[in-house]
Amino acid sequence: MSHIPDQNHLDTLQTRIIFALESSNIGIAATILQNELSPPEIAHILESSPRKVRHLLWGLINEEDQGEVLVHLNEDIQQQFLEDMSAEEIVETTQDIDSDDLADILQQMPSEASHRVLQLMPRDERSQVEGLLAYPEDTAGGLMTTNMVTIRGDVTIEAVLRYLRKIQLPKSLDVLWVVDRRFHYQGSLALTELLQSNSQAIVSSVMDTTIKAIDATTHEDKVAQLFERDDLVSAPVVDEDDILIGRITIDDVVDVIRDSADHNMMRLAGLDEESDTFAPVVRSSKQRAVWLGINMATAFVAAAVMSQFEASIEKIVALAVLSPVVASMGGIAGSQTLTLVIRGMATGHISKANLSWMVMRELGVGIINGALWASVIGAITVLWYGQLSLALVIAAAILVNICVAVLSGTLLPFILKSARIDPALSGSVILTTLTDVFGFLTFLGLATVFLL
Repeated sequence: MSHIPDQNHLDTLQTRIIFALESSNIGIAATILQNELSPPEIAHILESSPRKVRHLLWGLINEEDQGEVLVHLNEDIQQQFLEDMSAEEIVETTQDIDSDDLADILQQMPSEASHRVLQLMPRDERSQVEGLLAYPEDTAGGLMTTNMVTIRGDVTIEAVLRYLRKIQLPKSLDVLWVVDRRFHYQGSLALTELLQSNSQAIVSSVMDTTIKAIDATTHEDKVAQLFERDDLVSAPVVDEDDILIGRITIDDVVDVIRDSADHNMMRLAGLDEESDTFAPVVRSSKQRAVWLGINMATAFVAAAVMSQFEASIEKIVALAVLSPVVASMGGIAGSQTLTLVIRGMATGHISKANLSWMVMRELGVGIINGALWASVIGAITVLWYGQLSLALVIAAAILVNICVAVLSGTLLPFILKSARIDPALSGSVILTTLTDVFGFLTFLGLATVFLL
C-alpha cells in the first residue's frame, strides 16, 4: 500500500539522518528511524536514498517494522532487500503483514524462492496466500484480501452484533458481506446501517444489493474504473461460481491508479523499468540507450525524406529554415491528441464504440487550430522573406500536417493496442516519425511543385 507522507517533515528528518551518517553518528540515525518515523515514511526515505545508504539504513530499522516497511517499497527496491534474505528470514520479516501484501511480494520473486518461502509458512497462512497467488497480480483476484467478515441473510441484527464481539475484526472494515449457506454472494451490510437497524430485523431485509460483485479475473484497470464510477470504498470479489472469495478496498485501488499514472508517464519516455530513482548507472544507461537508438533511426528516416529535396533546398534556402516549423507544429498537435486518447482509453471513456466521434472531434480541432496557426505563420513568413507564394505553401503544409497529426494521434493507440503493443511505450516515437516525415514531405513537395 502506497503512502504519501508530509514532504517537509520528511525532508527535515532525512537531512538529519544524512548529517548523522556523514558524522558517523549511526546511533542518531537509528533513533530517528526507530522512534520518529512510521513504516511508510521510512520506505519513502529508503526510496530517496542511494543504494549503499539504503542498505545501511535497512539494518537500523526495528526488526518488527521491517515487514511493514517492505510492503510500502516499490517492487524494484523490495527485490534488492529480498535478494539478501534467506527464505527463513523472509518468513520471519513478513509474518505480521496482510496475506494480500505477502502475495504481492512473492509474485515478484523467482518461483523457486517463493516456493521455499511458502513451504516454511504455517499451513493456514500458506493456503490463504496460495489462493491469492492463483490469480495474476493485475486482476481483481490479485488485488483482493481474504481478510473479511461474512454473515448470513437469515439471521437477526442482534445475532450479527454478538458475532462481531467474538471475532477479531480486520482493518479497514466498513461493510459486512452477506452470503448464503454455500457462500454465494447476496449483498452487503454497511456498519452504519447495522448500528442503526432494529436489533430484531433480519439481515436480508436491510442489506444493500446495489453493490455488484467483481469477478476475480477482472483486470485491475477495470476495477479502478468501477470504484471511481460507483464511489466504492470496498467491493466483494467472486469466483466463476459466484462464490465470495475476498474483498478489494479503496487503498488497493489508489495504488493501482498511482501505479498506472507512473507507468504511463515513464513509458512515454521508455523508462518503465527504471522504478528505482537511484538505480545503478550502467543499468540505467543500457535502457536509455535503446530508446536513444530508436530515436536516431527515426531521425534518419526524416533526414532521408529531406535529402530527396536537396535541389529545392539549394535553390530556396528558406525551405531548410522553415521545415522544422512545419514538423514541430504537427508533432505538438499530434502529441496532444495522443496523450488525450491514451488517457481516455485508460479511464474507459474512449473505446472502439465511440472512436468515430473522437476522430471527427479531433479533426475539427485540427482544422480550426491548423487554419489559425497556418495564418499566423504565413503572415510571419511574408514579413520575414517578403514572399507571398512561400507563405501560402508553408500555411498549406502546416494545415495538412496538423490534420494528419491529430488523426494519427487518435487512431495510433487503437492500432498499437490491436497489435498488442503498449501505446504509451511506442506511440510517441511512431507519432513523431509520422509528423516529421509527413511534414517535410508536404512542405518540400508543395514548394518543389509551386515555387520552382
